[in-house]
Amino acid sequence: MKKLILMIAVIFSASIVFVSCRETKTETKEVTKEVRVETEESKGAIERAGEKVDSEVNEEIDKAIDKIGDDN
Repeated sequence: MKKLILMIAVIFSASIVFVSCRETKTETKEVTKEVRVETEESKGAIERAGEKVDSEVNEEIDKAIDKIGDDN
């Protein structure tokens, strides 16, 4: 009778040891999305000055073309 109780205790202990050592797998994915917003502040001083110069030059070119007229 002692051997039976001892054997049940050993089997019970062994089953607890094997069950409690199981690792649970949890997968988590982290998604990061970077978005760059172009605003007037994100442009440098040189870029803003260049855009102003480009627009003024384009206006002068348009005026010169209008003075020349249409060749057709």
